[in-house]
Formats: sequence, structure tokens, C-alpha cells
Amino acid sequence: MYDYCVIGGGIVGVATAQRILRERPGASLVLLEKGAALARHQTGHNSGVIHSGIYYQPGSLKAELCRRGAAATKAFAAEHGIAYDECGKLLVATCPAEMARMSALYERSKENRLEVEIIDKAELARREPEVSGLGALFVPSTGIVDYRGITETLAALVTAAGGEIALGCEVTTISESDDHVAVSGPSGSWQARRLVVCGGLQADRLARAAGIRTDFRIVPFRGEYYELPPERAGLVSTLIYPIPDPDLPFLGVHLSPTIEGTLTVGPNAVLGLSREGYRKGSVTARDLRDIAGFPGFYRVARANVRTGARELRNSLFKRGYLAECRKYCPSLTLADLRPREAGIRAQAVLRDGTLVHDFLIERTARSVHVLNAPSPAATSALPIAEIVTEKLLAPV
Repeated sequence: MYDYCVIGGGIVGVATAQRILRERPGASLVLLEKGAALARHQTGHNSGVIHSGIYYQPGSLKAELCRRGAAATKAFAAEHGIAYDECGKLLVATCPAEMARMSALYERSKENRLEVEIIDKAELARREPEVSGLGALFVPSTGIVDYRGITETLAALVTAAGGEIALGCEVTTISESDDHVAVSGPSGSWQARRLVVCGGLQADRLARAAGIRTDFRIVPFRGEYYELPPERAGLVSTLIYPIPDPDLPFLGVHLSPTIEGTLTVGPNAVLGLSREGYRKGSVTARDLRDIAGFPGFYRVARANVRTGARELRNSLFKRGYLAECRKYCPSLTLADLRPREAGIRAQAVLRDGTLVHDFLIERTARSVHVLNAPSPAATSALPIAEIVTEKLLAPV
């Protein structure tokens, strides 16, 4: 019988385990991860950006946690000798409509209490000669880091505090009683007085296994990346993003320097037919049935037919993908786009077709479930862990 059990070895799960042991030193804790290593899914397949929170609805949990998380991530990295770079981000407007959206985004940045600079076409060309646009917003607080490295450091803190990390341990059943929670799967069974579930791509299934009534389904979206050749890695010195369209659910293709010294392009957003299949064309029968049998998916599809068709076309034909990039970086060529492993986003969709954009956390008498942790979950992992731990330890 453990005091605490955490399911999920992504950055949110590991950060939560570390926070629990910080609040309850000497407690017994086990973290269960079904994969052979930590940070194998969303944590290890993103662009490594420390987000500022400029896009998010002022006053939302997402905006607050992102702002707190960016500061906490940088402080944690500095404390533990993890490399990070506060390189800043340029959001580039390439047409009059985007200039109007840029102005609205600047107003939102003030509501979110962020330092943001408006720069004109000439200043943009001076700062980034390879980038073309009518103007841009510069967000100096945006940075880059290795989230796998942060997760590994958090895991080392967990084990140093006496916690156990068990890999290759999938959980398929969860049973909660008056005095403990029992979990089990193909590799064994465990009991704990309190449970946290940070299931990511499997969050809805684990919630249903625990008897939680859910009106959403995780719909996977593949984000396909390219990497520029080494001789082009210095093409830009800052993160380069398009001005997002508020009518679309994702941010669009961007140029991202990484802390390893590479330069990536992406991601797009295409429907995934396998929650954990990273190769192009991956299909998992169970995941396909889940999508096909969920009414919310068809409502989302109908509302985004044109966008979905464009993303699929750009996935199938590299020239379409290149055209998206060349809107703000015209010197890119087909030869520059070298395939890189895709990422898969766990997008929670309600039965009525609404995309859940904010964090969603559910508590029972003895457990806390992180049901939806969308981007910027990696940036926000440390304050999310604080909130989850507070909920877990609070009296019912």
C-alpha cells in the first residue's frame, strides 16, 4: 500500500510526483508509466518552446498557468544546470488582414500583462533578413528548452526523495473504495491511498476506467515537422510564428530554433488515426473506432472542412507545406525540408463538437484526473503540478 500513486510519465505526471514528495517528505509514492521511458509522447515530441501566453484568453487558467509556468521553467532550468535560451519570438503579419489581427493580439498581450513590442517592416528586415512581413510583434520572454531533460531531472528528484518509477506498467483498471484506490494492468496491480492520473493521450479512457462520467473524447492530431539542413540552421535567430487566425484551432506552421542547435519547421495539424503511432499512415483499430463512434468528431469535421482539407493536402504534398512557410520565409526551398518525427496532440473534444482549449481537472474522493492538458502544458507543468497536488491533499 503506497501513500500516493501517479499514472503517467510525461512532464505533468513527473512534476506532480515531485511536488507531492516535496509537500509530503517521507511519503511512499510510485509513478507508473506504460512506456519503456519517460517523456515518450507529447513531452518528447514538441518544439521545445517556453511559451509566454500571448494567445490565451485573459483571465483563463491557461493564460495564468502559462505565465507562471514560463517563469518557473526558466528558474528550474537555471537551478539544475539545464540549458535554455530566452531567444524571443516574432509573430509576423504578411497581409493587411493579419496586420489587423496583430493589433488585436497586441491588446490581448496587455491584458495578459506581457511585455510585447510592435515592430514595422523595416525593423523586421533588420532583425531577421530572411523573414518577410508587413510588421510583427516581438515577445522577448519566449524561450526554448529541452523538456525531456527537465522531465529526467524531475524524475531524479522523485527517486532521490524515495519515490519509485516503474516503467512498462500499463494501467487498464482503476477501482476506488472508501480508504484506497487499486489500479492494475498486464504488468501487475498496485494500491495507494491517493491517486493522480496524468494520462495525456489516454486521459479519457483512464477516466472512464475510474468510473468518471465524461462528455469528451481525446481526438489525436498529428503535427508533422521538418528540420532544415545543418548549414541552414542559422537562418533565423528567434522563433518565427505566423499571426494566428482566431477562427482556427491551431497556431500554424512556424520556424523554431531548438536548444540542440537545429532549426525546425512546423507543425501542421492533421487528424491522427493512432493515438501513439508516429509514423505517417499509422492506424490503430481501437483509436479509429473511438473517433468514428464519437458524434463530436463529425461536428468538428463539418465546422473545419476547408481547414482540414488544406492541412491534409499539405501533409500529402510537400509543396503545399512549403508554400505555408514561404509566406514569411521566402528563401526556403523543397530541399530545405527534411522529415523529422511527428508529434501527436491530445485534443479533447466535447460531444457537441466544441474543442476544449483550457485545462480540465476532475477530482473524486481519493483521486485527481488531469483530463485535458493542451499546449502549453509543458511550459505550465510546474504550476499544474502545484494545483493538482493542492487538490489531492485538500480535505474532501
